[in-house]
Amino acid sequence: MTYILTLIANPENPVLTAAIAAEVSSIVGSDQKPLWLAPDLACDIVVRETQPFDANVTLRLAQQALGDSAIDAAIQPCAHRRKRLLIADMDSTIIGQECIDELGASFGLKSQIAEITTRAMNGEFPFEDSLLRRVKLLKGLPQKALAEVFDNRITLTPGAKELIATMRANDAYCALISGGFTYFTQRIAKMTGFDFNDANTLLFEDGILSGEVTRPILGRESKLTALRKIRTERKLLKEDVIAVGDGANDLAMIAEAGIGVAFNAKAHVAKMADVTIKHGDLTALLYLQGYKSCEIVRE
Repeated sequence: MTYILTLIANPENPVLTAAIAAEVSSIVGSDQKPLWLAPDLACDIVVRETQPFDANVTLRLAQQALGDSAIDAAIQPCAHRRKRLLIADMDSTIIGQECIDELGASFGLKSQIAEITTRAMNGEFPFEDSLLRRVKLLKGLPQKALAEVFDNRITLTPGAKELIATMRANDAYCALISGGFTYFTQRIAKMTGFDFNDANTLLFEDGILSGEVTRPILGRESKLTALRKIRTERKLLKEDVIAVGDGANDLAMIAEAGIGVAFNAKAHVAKMADVTIKHGDLTALLYLQGYKSCEIVRE
């Protein structure tokens, strides 16, 4: 079997030199020159399976060679590389913030709510319980605060629009599945071009947050169910799916995907994922699939 080792830097910090790529290629025993996807930014290194062979060992060798360089490394089989379904988390993945924390900030409760969010994303207690606790703290928040947060506090993660536009241009289906709130997923999906979005719905009484959300709560298992449902409807294989997220409630869908990506994720999530992206932006998911820079759809 042939494996592909991909090295990826950040477009804002393109530090992947030819010398670094050549050194890593030599250390992992590749007999080919690196194949460049984007100059100074991303390249593939072909690694042919020999006996004995361990992809994880090869990845660790590459990471050791990279040292403290701001470069991510990932290894995967060459087959089924380009995916036909993307399942993405929203908060701290497609956007740079946790919406519920920002709602808390507008209510003077950001630190208290953010602490619960962090513990939930670290898997310290069930996501559903944490969501109910946080939403109860927001009881009394005026509905107009959601618009103020969206307009003034929420920003797209660099590469988000390019990721969705490029995958859709290549006949992939893109779904935004969030443990956050439909108010935000609907708007982010429209901004970025997702085919589908789903999340939890906040309940209001006379324009004031009641402290409740609709049931059942969309969390870890719901994300997994959504992935399987869409995959089945579109007659896809596991290998056709790429999933990306950052928290404990993303672990089930990350494990179910052909490639599960931990993006700027909590340590225990990164440990469980197939690929960890710490330095690159969301275009890293395109380079993982072998897209060249000239193939990326940009505004």
